[in-house]
Amino acid sequence: MKILYCLAGTWNSGGMERIVIAKANWLAKHGHNVIIVTTEQFDKPDFFQLEKGVNRIDLNIGYMPIMDFGLLKKIKAKYSLRKLHKKKLAKVVHDENPDVIISTFSNEVTIVPKIANNAKTLAEFHFSRNHRLIQPPGIVKNYINKYLTWAYESYASKYDKFVTLTDEDSCDWKNLTNKITIPNFITRTTEKKATLQRKRMIAVGRLSYQKGFDRLIEAWRLVNQKHPDWILDIYGGGELKASLTKQIDNAGLCSVIHIQNPTNSITQEYLSSSALLMTSRYEGLPMVLMEAMSVGLPSVCFKFKCGPADIIHNGVNGLLVPNNEINLFAKAVCNIIENEELRTQLGQNAYESMNQYQMEPIMHKWEETLKSL
Repeated sequence: MKILYCLAGTWNSGGMERIVIAKANWLAKHGHNVIIVTTEQFDKPDFFQLEKGVNRIDLNIGYMPIMDFGLLKKIKAKYSLRKLHKKKLAKVVHDENPDVIISTFSNEVTIVPKIANNAKTLAEFHFSRNHRLIQPPGIVKNYINKYLTWAYESYASKYDKFVTLTDEDSCDWKNLTNKITIPNFITRTTEKKATLQRKRMIAVGRLSYQKGFDRLIEAWRLVNQKHPDWILDIYGGGELKASLTKQIDNAGLCSVIHIQNPTNSITQEYLSSSALLMTSRYEGLPMVLMEAMSVGLPSVCFKFKCGPADIIHNGVNGLLVPNNEINLFAKAVCNIIENEELRTQLGQNAYESMNQYQMEPIMHKWEETLKSL
């Protein structure tokens, strides 16, 4: 098959980019012709390596620069960019004549069904259904997010197939008859397991409101009071780096919390840590959590939507904490620090539980789904 994937860009180090590129690489290795069409690349290098059988075409649209515009100016600019996007994407579809077009539910989501020609269409959703309702407060923004949350179901209904990452999220798309659940996979790049002996914990993700690192810093302030010899390394880049750095400084935690640059060798960092901490406000299916567990890291995770409840069995392969309970989160972290036997058992169970999320069976399900279209 010839498969055309729509993605904002391949320069980002995010979990969605990582999984989409991994799927594209697998499909190319298994004989399919894969094209990734981006809108925001602008000659930036790929963060993750693309297989030779994966071709990338950038439309040079540029939605990102308008994000800081005022509301009316943004609406006007987005309307113009959307027209340009539709024109350029339609030309690529005409020239390439793909069998399937896959949307990642970005700016192309309303365009693809209109320009698909004879191609079948599939949309995959990498967040939770109601994630826009869990955003910083703002009267106008809240109304927009409520509208978009309502509109998402209409967008998804126009595709031949709609893919969610968890059964938990699938249940929230109540009126769709074209939905199917396919979780993301993880790829074990090593058979090594973390020794869990280093006095260091790790968190990974974009420095954004979604990832909730402000909550993590607050929790670590409490952990530090009991265990000042333990450190926390946060790997990520993003728009909240300055404010998070200031929060760390104001809390007097500069010597024990370090914000590190993103790395494409994150497995080595997992291996040299003793637990993963996740305080996101929402996810689709958290790849960071799965990848850390795949090398035997125990985790402490808020029970946000969606994903943690599908992955973690509380007290068995990790610790789940009621969402936004900062004190309970800190206590769970301290429990892992103080109880080496618990830490070891959670890590071993985490490692074994990730066998069900290996690449081959999940990608065969993807291939079967694409062929069924």
